[in-house]
Amino acid sequence: MARPKITIYTDGAARGNPGPGGYGIVLLSGEFRKELSEGYKLTTNNRMELLAVIVALETLKIPGSEVTIYTDSRYVSDAVEKGWVFNWVKNRFKGKKNPDLWMRFLEIYKNHLVKFVWVKGHANNPLNERCDQLAVEASFKANLLEDVGYKPE
Repeated sequence: MARPKITIYTDGAARGNPGPGGYGIVLLSGEFRKELSEGYKLTTNNRMELLAVIVALETLKIPGSEVTIYTDSRYVSDAVEKGWVFNWVKNRFKGKKNPDLWMRFLEIYKNHLVKFVWVKGHANNPLNERCDQLAVEASFKANLLEDVGYKPE
């Protein structure tokens, strides 16, 4: 059986950094499209960018899928594509932010063939713009969740 090919667009937002935040996701596979979003009381933009990727990957049902993730976050795309996160693991994330999310990411990342593509934010990419809209809207929801792993400096 051929590996499923999945395209994912993600974005994170925080109003204030830290502040209320959210993530937005658009998953595409064949004719299927799914949008996801969630908002948090107190978080950072980078946490929401990374959490969007994690939730998107955790949503996938078939292990070994070929996944292309489009993100406007250099923090996330460079950490993975340039291999930094794998060195951070060896150093037990010493001096690095968001180890809770990076460890969660690495758990799900290994289940798929994942490639990151950086896209310029706010550059009229319709699916990136949709994710941004979902993320910002989520940050305004009435019942925002607690970002339990967030540790203010």
